Amino acid sequence: MLHRTIFILQCGSDPLFVHCNIDPQCIERGIRTVTKETNAKTADAANKAAETGNAAADRFQAALGEANERTKVAVEKSTRLFEEATELTKGNVEAFVASSKIAAKGVETLGQEAAEYGRKSFEEASAALKSFAEVKSPTDFFKLQSDYARSAFDSLVTESSKLSEAVIKLAGEVAEPITNRYTVAAERVKTLAL
Repeated sequence: MLHRTIFILQCGSDPLFVHCNIDPQCIERGIRTVTKETNAKTADAANKAAETGNAAADRFQAALGEANERTKVAVEKSTRLFEEATELTKGNVEAFVASSKIAAKGVETLGQEAAEYGRKSFEEASAALKSFAEVKSPTDFFKLQSDYARSAFDSLVTESSKLSEAVIKLAGEVAEPITNRYTVAAERVKTLAL
């Protein structure tokens, strides 16, 4: 059964009337066909969009995982470096303290030796003055004075030599803990750099 349908089209300012005879089943089939095609195209587009979105999400997730892993490694390395730096600093301070103790003890010993030498020199000078007072002749006085001067000079040279050796030895002992620590620290820094 055919139906008469009127379409009104606007063309410019004048309406245009079109009369058609259309079979309703034909219209229904056409609508179903158009709907199926539209649904299929829409489904394809939605599937492609979903696939693209899923692929992008997968790539983003992979990149995020990789960045997370790199960050984790960097944090672990930084933590290890910080711990090593703390240990190195602690060892350096301990070496400095040990060196300072050696220096303090050495200076104390040198001070005691210098005080002992000063006391001994004073006693020798006092004894020489007493002997100068007991001299009967100028010849004996000059002989005693010459002997005392030679003895005092020899004692001074001996004491100066002894003091120089003690200072050199003390300098080596003071430097030893720091030198040993420097060697250990240099080796640790080399291993950290690798």
